[in-house]
Amino acid sequence: MQQGIRLHELTLFGPRPRVSPPVATRWKQLRQLTCLVVLGFAITADAQTMSGPALVKSLQAGGHVIVMRHASSPGQIPDKPNPDNVPPERQLDDKGRSTATAMGEALRRLKIPVGEVLTSPTYRARETARLARLPNPRPITEVGEGPQAMQGAVAPAQTEWLQRKVKEFPKGTNTVLVTHVPNITAAFPGETPAAVEGEAFVFGSDGKGGARVIGRIKIEEWQELR
Repeated sequence: MQQGIRLHELTLFGPRPRVSPPVATRWKQLRQLTCLVVLGFAITADAQTMSGPALVKSLQAGGHVIVMRHASSPGQIPDKPNPDNVPPERQLDDKGRSTATAMGEALRRLKIPVGEVLTSPTYRARETARLARLPNPRPITEVGEGPQAMQGAVAPAQTEWLQRKVKEFPKGTNTVLVTHVPNITAAFPGETPAAVEGEAFVFGSDGKGGARVIGRIKIEEWQELR
């Protein structure tokens, strides 16, 4: 009768059975393969996205496209619009203004270089870029709202343009696109789930000539980055 199990006989699969040499070799190979699979899965998962200092370091080096939803904005046109909001349309609320300002301050504090800045022509998107003090923001229709924006419809040409743009990685700087959630969802289904107001998705190279999301940052999180 087996008196007990020695420590060295414990394996990932429980106690090591007493088997013949050929079977023992196969058992060892199976354990090695399992370890490699687990390790490979961990490496793949870690490679999918970055956060914290790793993401900051990557952004400091440039070469990324940041696609963000405009900051917090109520769904109604305000009773007292800002003086420059003519004709009046949706604008940022107090939260949207404060978080957009804080995001811009964080970008400068962290020395993250920003090059080309393209925004939706809507006032709330332009206001986001202005309060963040992003350099030379330029409104373009490609990231704007379509005629059926309330239904979440996006023109195929806009979707195709955004999908191409995130593959244009600038050297030594980062491109910023300020747009709307239907545009983001239509262009990158599955990669950008539930984009909240002000959230940014950082695109980098996938190593195959395309782009992939390497990080996502909620607008409140910029000021927490170190």
